[in-house]
Amino acid sequence: MRLDKYLCQNTHLTRSIAKKAIASGQVFVNTQCIKNSAIKIKEQDDITYLGKTITSLSRRYLMLNKPPHYICSTQNELYPSVLTLIEVQSVQALRIVGRLDVDTTGLVLITDDGQWSHRVTSPKKECYKTYQVDLAEDINSDAIQHFKQGILLKNEDHVTLPATLVIKERKKVLLSIQEGRYHQVKRMFTAIGNHVKALHRVRIGSIILDTQLKEGEWRYLTPEEISSIN
Repeated sequence: MRLDKYLCQNTHLTRSIAKKAIASGQVFVNTQCIKNSAIKIKEQDDITYLGKTITSLSRRYLMLNKPPHYICSTQNELYPSVLTLIEVQSVQALRIVGRLDVDTTGLVLITDDGQWSHRVTSPKKECYKTYQVDLAEDINSDAIQHFKQGILLKNEDHVTLPATLVIKERKKVLLSIQEGRYHQVKRMFTAIGNHVKALHRVRIGSIILDTQLKEGEWRYLTPEEISSIN
């Protein structure tokens, strides 16, 4: 790992500040002053910044109950990032696993483990995401087969992968999909002549949104939840 990246992941420093700290001689690797940000370091190396040893943080895995009016981005834009809700050291090293629209609520996974994140988001891994959907119009039972066969979305050439639709009430359903196309859930219901009024993600793979978490609250995943993504 690059020295500047290591500092960012294990301290409060941003990448630009980390580079300046290194260039100014504030960082030592195995008692040697290093001024090259790109130098590769090993797990056993002793890294110090301003005389203090920097301890490598272990991989972190979190679930968040996303409220509306937050975006799944690492930067604040028109709306604030969901990462502003996470109070941990080196929050800037965390990445959001997949995305939810600004008005969509529910389960968001957050981690600094890129390989684990890929296993969640890759369609090849068949990691289903389940949404509770409130609809504007009554849903017809014929929709179950339509979603199972795949839906052709507007301006696309290929139907969606098979999805599982469970009708709970006339205007409330559960939908499980294994893709993450742009606005996919909303566009799937638009394609069958309906409209999504509210969307709430309740499950990713075997990880179920903790009902004890209020909107905006988060917790670390359990070892069992982490290992369920394989």
